[in-house]
Amino acid sequence: MKYYRITAITAALVLLIGAAGCNNSSNKGADQKDSMGDADTNTAQKMDSISVSPIADSKQFPGAHLEIASISAEKVGADSAKVTVKYAVKNFKLTEMTEDAHAAHLANSHDGQHIHFILDNKPYTALYKPEHSVTLALNSEHYLLSFLSRSYHESIKTTEASKLIKFKIDATGKLSQEPTPKEPSLFYSRPKGEYKGDETKNLLLDFYLVNTSIAPDGNKVIADINGQTFTLDKWAPYEIKGLPMGNNKVKLTLVDKEGNAVTGDNVSVERDIKLSEQ
Repeated sequence: MKYYRITAITAALVLLIGAAGCNNSSNKGADQKDSMGDADTNTAQKMDSISVSPIADSKQFPGAHLEIASISAEKVGADSAKVTVKYAVKNFKLTEMTEDAHAAHLANSHDGQHIHFILDNKPYTALYKPEHSVTLALNSEHYLLSFLSRSYHESIKTTEASKLIKFKIDATGKLSQEPTPKEPSLFYSRPKGEYKGDETKNLLLDFYLVNTSIAPDGNKVIADINGQTFTLDKWAPYEIKGLPMGNNKVKLTLVDKEGNAVTGDNVSVERDIKLSEQ
């Protein structure tokens, strides 16, 4: 499998080598402000036709807050229960369109800002109202991650804008919450589903970390895209370009600083996505 990674240190070495091989060298790049802002620790990574680049300058939502106001369950059949979750949202408007540059070139929900409801690290459900119900099996255990999202599906990456809980449903349909998970966790968000037309040019790669961080000298996220591997060492949104039409596979894995897969219930997730011209 191919591995490719560029960080700020690697980029500096490349610039130094280039300068040594040119008679007319320039230091312009060293003094030029990086338009990526806080995302500059991960410059564009490219393998074959696929590239992964960090994006920045997303609209910020200071004080955005999400809480689970209530979660309840009732038995609805011989082997299932209906679970209902109600949220309290503050300093953030559901259904409002996010106004920033990324909304123009990334897949953007015409229904506006929403909540990502991720149950057991499966594809999320977008909630435009602060309530959702789902039917689950009796005698089952589940993780539920919820977070606030911009209209173009980029998560708000703050503790106040997200909530992770673990719960069980017993044989009678009764729901009980487990202690708050403390294990390092990686939840997959985007890309998701099918993309058509102009949406296929730029795909948002976004994930959610809980109880861990990633850094050049710490844990990292490995993104395997159609067998091409990219190492991400900053928690930020990324942009995927160059994916072929048809079926594509994206796998995200949380690894430690030595590159070994972290163990746990939510540390590696794989999705199939589809691109079509129209």
